[in-house]
Amino acid sequence: MNKKTPLRVVLALAVAALACAVPSLPGGDGSLFKDDFSSSDSGWGTGTDSESSVEYAGGALVMQVFLDNYFVWSTPGEENVENVHIEVTATNTSGQPGTAFGIICNHQVTDTFYYFAITSAGDYAIAKTALAIDDVFLTNNDQWAVSDAITQNAASYRIGADCGNGALTLYVDGKQIDSVSDTSYAKGDVGLFAWTGTETSAAIQFDDIVVTSLAK
Repeated sequence: MNKKTPLRVVLALAVAALACAVPSLPGGDGSLFKDDFSSSDSGWGTGTDSESSVEYAGGALVMQVFLDNYFVWSTPGEENVENVHIEVTATNTSGQPGTAFGIICNHQVTDTFYYFAITSAGDYAIAKTALAIDDVFLTNNDQWAVSDAITQNAASYRIGADCGNGALTLYVDGKQIDSVSDTSYAKGDVGLFAWTGTETSAAIQFDDIVVTSLAK
């Protein structure tokens, strides 16, 4: 992407439904919770309409978007997550290089949040939403940036995000891409998203999300 585009032009309302508790783990691996999306009862918002689709399929959470510049997300319905590291595997199954996808953190009930976006072309941004104004890219002077550390057109990406202690850090395949400071939102839900950007359609498959605590 060669310029910033207002992100949340329209939203898929269906994915805001069906909130319930995040699947918890009774210790052992150090995670707060994780989900391999093998069960459609694990609580993520789902729904399909003419603009987008978020559904469990094939042991993954699959997001499809059918319009350009359309942003869709899903959360598991846990409102008080704070100071965490989040990782997920994302596959751009449509192969569209301009499709953006990634992680949401500190999602508020007012639909404001931080997000960590990458594309298969190597673009990235760390951004935040706010009520009644355009999204703010906290990296690269409010513009998209390109990182050589993001492999172009990879089969899949392991995306990571630190979200807490006033810092927001993006990782891709174990490499730190960028980091910024912001204290607008201290806690909230985690989530995943897909955004067509300049493309007319998108399909992203998410799997194996893991959330762990950050050291204070």
